[in-house]
Amino acid sequence: MAPIDQVQLNFNPATLGVLNAVLGLVMFGVALELKVEDFRNALKTPKGIALGLVGHHILFPAMTWCLVWMLNPAPSIALGMILVSSCPAGHISNFLTHYARGNAALSVSVSALSSLVALVMTPLNFTFWGNLHPVTHDLMRQIAVSPAEMLQVIVLLLGLPLGVGLWVSHRYPRFAAKAQKPMKIFSLLVLGGFIVGALGANYRYFLEYVKFVFFVVLVHNCLALGSGYLFSTMLGLRERDRRAITFEMGIQNSGLGLILIFDFFNGLGGMAVVTAWWGVWHIVAGMTVASFWRKRDPQRAGAAGAAA
Repeated sequence: MAPIDQVQLNFNPATLGVLNAVLGLVMFGVALELKVEDFRNALKTPKGIALGLVGHHILFPAMTWCLVWMLNPAPSIALGMILVSSCPAGHISNFLTHYARGNAALSVSVSALSSLVALVMTPLNFTFWGNLHPVTHDLMRQIAVSPAEMLQVIVLLLGLPLGVGLWVSHRYPRFAAKAQKPMKIFSLLVLGGFIVGALGANYRYFLEYVKFVFFVVLVHNCLALGSGYLFSTMLGLRERDRRAITFEMGIQNSGLGLILIFDFFNGLGGMAVVTAWWGVWHIVAGMTVASFWRKRDPQRAGAAGAAA
């Protein structure tokens, strides 16, 4: 078995182009659900929005850098962890927040703003933390990623679909209301199918190397979810807002991460396996937490926490 840093996963360039389009479709579908009123409602909790953005794009990448120091994984695995922490919030965070009886308006607003901020922060965070850590510094030099090129790809994948979706939602609200549900279901099914296809085309590598990333992803995701709830509690946010921020920090856009890996890193083994397994694991962990919270009334839980 070859070292994971030397493994390169295979992905058809034509299929990758379709995956790029599907991710853009997902972001367009997310934007169709956004209304000006959502942002107005979310502005009623400015601390929540600020924490969601700062926690996701500054605190979590910094904590990931510290975690890499502690776990000392293989360089490509470490680089995958840094890339995942640099991606914006994943679109399923809104569903999980709603299912967990959290503040869905805050979740949607933070997700949208997180995707916009990611246009700059994702390449900036990845380049900064990847070059700062000695474990990944040499690998970054070998790959020689251009932040400007990564920015262009992210703008096309996130910025353009979000902008068009917001315009359609504002200009044609009836069409947006009818299209958002079937669009979301279709795009998520197709995106999930392509991710499964990527794993299926490389199942031998995935089965061989997933054991090296299972514990890493488990700890990394627990750190994201736990810190989201901890920081929002320290700021005195309501229980419904805490649940929203927990998922906004704990759910990453792994689809974007995979596209960047195949676009810029030639399917580098450790990065791809970490990101693909994260895409599976954060759904399992997120649904587990959401199911637990769904059985607990947020007002009672918040009152009990305040009393404690």
